[in-house]
Amino acid sequence: MNIEFSTTKAVSTMQFKAVLEASTLGKRRPVDDLKCLAGMLANSNLLVTAWHEERLVGVARSVTDFHYACYLSDLAVDVDYQSAGIGRRLQAITKSQLGPHCKLILIAAPQADAYYGKLGFTKNPRCWVLNPEAEIKSN
Repeated sequence: MNIEFSTTKAVSTMQFKAVLEASTLGKRRPVDDLKCLAGMLANSNLLVTAWHEERLVGVARSVTDFHYACYLSDLAVDVDYQSAGIGRRLQAITKSQLGPHCKLILIAAPQADAYYGKLGFTKNPRCWVLNPEAEIKSN
């Protein structure tokens, strides 16, 4: 199977939606909100993609300053293409775009803990999340 990886090929909102839905990540992303998906794409500053012919089969979408921190927001690989090293390659290309001191940070689904550990990631228990409906509380 010939998979082409790119950091420059444009991705449409519908292609992004399709790969999220074809992966296990679609269950945890707003795939029915096209405006949100479009905003996610438009405001990412590092997008690495995997293509089988003209079909988007994998994506690593990040927000980064390229020097200190890179938040890998989405790593999605179509289930028909999983276990072929595509996700690993998407992450390796993402890392190759970063400066030498930049950390790659992500929030993993519980079932993916073992996967990231095998790749060399260190688990960090200090992540905090403020959900959209929550307000910053005063003292």
